[in-house]
Amino acid sequence: LNVVESGGGLVQPGGSLTLSCAASGTGVDFYAIGWVRQAPWKEREGVSCIDNKGGGSHFPTSMKGRFTISRDMVNNRIYLQMNSLKPEDTGVYYCAVSRYTVCPSSLDEYDYWGQGTQVTVSS
Repeated sequence: LNVVESGGGLVQPGGSLTLSCAASGTGVDFYAIGWVRQAPWKEREGVSCIDNKGGGSHFPTSMKGRFTISRDMVNNRIYLQMNSLKPEDTGVYYCAVSRYTVCPSSLDEYDYWGQGTQVTVSS
């Protein structure tokens, strides 16, 4: 499977960005796909996940109400809409494909990862 993210960049606090993930390969539509981020000097953190039927998982409290995940089931693209961005949202955002049809409970259950896209929130 191949996973490619795009859409990162520099944005001012309070701004918005939409990240896109293109996942390709045999059977990719069968699996849940998620977004994971890594802030500077911190461990990777799960952002959200969407299962193979388009159902989304919960976001961490810090992101609730600001981030939305969606999936284009036809083209196998996954989007992360991020609004009201804060400096603490800065980091590398990765798209990852799970080994399951439902969203995993651990980051270890993602088997395929993209290279990541940098998001910087700064004035």
